[in-house]
Amino acid sequence: MSDLAAQRTTTVRPAPGPALQPVASPARAVTVERLNAWYGDQHSVKDLTLSFAPNRATALIGPSGSGKSTVVRCVNRMHEEIPGARASGRVLLDDTDVYGDGVDVVAVRRAIGMVFQKPNPFPTMSIFDNVAAGLRLTARKVSHDQVESALRGAGLWEEVKDRLAKPGIGLSGGQQQRLCIARALAVEPDVLLMDEPASALDPISTLKIEELVQELKSRVTIAIVTHNMQQAARVADQTAFMLDGELVEVGPTEKIFTNPDDSRTEEYVTGKFG
Repeated sequence: MSDLAAQRTTTVRPAPGPALQPVASPARAVTVERLNAWYGDQHSVKDLTLSFAPNRATALIGPSGSGKSTVVRCVNRMHEEIPGARASGRVLLDDTDVYGDGVDVVAVRRAIGMVFQKPNPFPTMSIFDNVAAGLRLTARKVSHDQVESALRGAGLWEEVKDRLAKPGIGLSGGQQQRLCIARALAVEPDVLLMDEPASALDPISTLKIEELVQELKSRVTIAIVTHNMQQAARVADQTAFMLDGELVEVGPTEKIFTNPDDSRTEEYVTGKFG
């Protein structure tokens, strides 16, 4: 994993601590080349090629079962954790194939963080320890400033700064999701994958997550899976439409929603099916 680690050290990051501001820093591109993925005999992603541009948000849309979540799970190698699941093809983080020989999976998941559909804070841990968990797994010394920086990056600091020792599970659903985002941000990823991050949240919490996506683009490359067409239109620079495991069309979000090239895309975004 030396190539991945070496490239990470060149990335400019905002200074941690109370002065943290959303300063633009160069993120990294992700390129998926001829990706195929299976669950046992079920061929869920079929020969997909797609790029996620640095410091941009890409939305993956499509009906349930179209392969969207499988794609993002393949990008940070979570797919292989499912019994019977397998994948082929290449996933490049800049020029490094994360499936290459000798690649450290832990380092991949540190560089490519993931936030899941259902908030999953560690139930026995405090707010502070939830954020620090990833740092401790990588054997790095954890400081208060690092935790504060991550919580500020997730837009949560002001809401929890006086109760860092309280259990993370005691937060509201929207706060728990932002806590999970803070946990992912703490290890300074280059890419953040978000799998339906607001589907279980109320409208106010959803809006906060969407505002956070806009802010985070200055720091990381984002891929977001969503069934919510309005959400994709609000947060994504690029949108990819998937159907039955195949990529039908990808392009600037405005074009996908107003003038798509494929009739199936138009039928989906206008609600005729899906």
